[in-house]
Amino acid sequence: MRYRTHRSPSTPLRAATALAASVAVLTGCATSEDPNTSGSEVGSSDVFRYVAPGSSAASTYDPHGLLPAESDVVRMALTYDPLTVPGADGQTQPRLAASWEPDETLTEWTITLRDDATFSDGSKVTAADALFSLRRMGEKSAENSGRMERFDLAASEATSETTLSLRTKEPYAEVGQALEGSTFVVPEGSADFTELVPGSGPFRPAATDGQVEVFERNDDWWGPVPPMGTIEMRAIPDPQARAEAVMSGQADLAAGVPASAVVGLGDESDIDVVRHPGATLYPLVMRTDTAPFDDNRVREAVRNALDREQLLDVAFLGQGQLGNDLISPQDPAAPDLPQRTRDLDRARELMAEAGLADGVDVTLNSTTAYPGMDSAATLIGQQLADIGIRVNVELSPPDTYFQDVYAQRPFYVSYLGGIPFFDITQVVLRPNAPTNETAWSDPAWSAELAETVAEPNDTTRNEGVAGLMTTLRDEGGYAIWAASDRLDLAAPGVTGAPEGIGFASAFIDQVELLD
Repeated sequence: MRYRTHRSPSTPLRAATALAASVAVLTGCATSEDPNTSGSEVGSSDVFRYVAPGSSAASTYDPHGLLPAESDVVRMALTYDPLTVPGADGQTQPRLAASWEPDETLTEWTITLRDDATFSDGSKVTAADALFSLRRMGEKSAENSGRMERFDLAASEATSETTLSLRTKEPYAEVGQALEGSTFVVPEGSADFTELVPGSGPFRPAATDGQVEVFERNDDWWGPVPPMGTIEMRAIPDPQARAEAVMSGQADLAAGVPASAVVGLGDESDIDVVRHPGATLYPLVMRTDTAPFDDNRVREAVRNALDREQLLDVAFLGQGQLGNDLISPQDPAAPDLPQRTRDLDRARELMAEAGLADGVDVTLNSTTAYPGMDSAATLIGQQLADIGIRVNVELSPPDTYFQDVYAQRPFYVSYLGGIPFFDITQVVLRPNAPTNETAWSDPAWSAELAETVAEPNDTTRNEGVAGLMTTLRDEGGYAIWAASDRLDLAAPGVTGAPEGIGFASAFIDQVELLD
């Protein structure tokens, strides 16, 4: 067994939004799909076989709405080009957008597209296509968690064939980051998305049998030539089944395998483990508008009662880092604060101050959608019993959890993967957002956020982010007890596996299988 660790020079990776109900939730599915059916034979030349989280039964072909599974995002990233992408170092990199420059007010941005991109039907990619795609994202805001809410798309316009004047509703300094990953550009006027429409991406969809999707290299792509002529992708909801697909020789790369599969490989295995540090959080959500969690003393008591080391060891089998209640710990601007540790005396004092010295009964929702979500809930319940919080753990089916529980129940285990801080504020921390899962609403904090996103100086803006994160850590509705490493399995000879976390992990066009 060999390890390859993807890590930026400064350690944190600020990748684009997590893959979840556009909040980064990979919803997965309860049933397993056989990893040993369909696809190319072992050793097929110029064919790369990739298994991704998701379910072929619930695939989507619309790039601008809900992308519930990583397989959906990979499908789009092979077929289409977004405007920008997250780099391995956490910094925004150009894709279709060659540059993005603001005016003095930070409310009008000139987006210049590259002039050599064409769709698979031979037509040139234009600024009008880009604006059409962004407006379509805006129209589907309820599905993509409001990714375009900061933009005034009605006032935006294509000023030339390759130039887009993109307006924001308020001054905003991180437009390049806001366009990362999911801003897939399609031809203007595209209306039927029951199948993939022409794209300008590195591959073209070639065939599907309902289980395996085949993508052929687009030799007209403007970017670096993909090493493989064909990529076959299978969506497999069961993480262990994805791991077994590589271990049995039926796949070349498996995304998001359970830590147990890695631990069980043994030193004699020639399979590579591709580690993406701190990629996944299972935040403990406490709604700030629902008793008993509407009292911050109770929320603080919960954070003080958690044994983070035990949770890391049990839920993630030690494959990750301790959490310190920071909602975006991989963001370069995350503050360096003393590690919060278990303090039962203080937690009991807080419960007494909140009038709950005799304890309280609560229901904690969780699921089996991702490895360790259920065991984390069980252990959290045991730990909170030490301060009088009597927890009934209720498990919900993974295929409905993020529809029936997420942003609705007052106390549950959530999922967050690789989403930058400003994306988090847009998706889950806006007072009126339907995905504001903690019901966070602090006018002073929101005003400070508005000042921070409008700050043109990087250093000053990062200082503002650190302050915002610190307030959330101490007063918000999240308890972040650990960050799990994302673990991929790669067969011998695999190179070019994507780096980074979140959307960065979905761009697999440079993978290669060497003899």
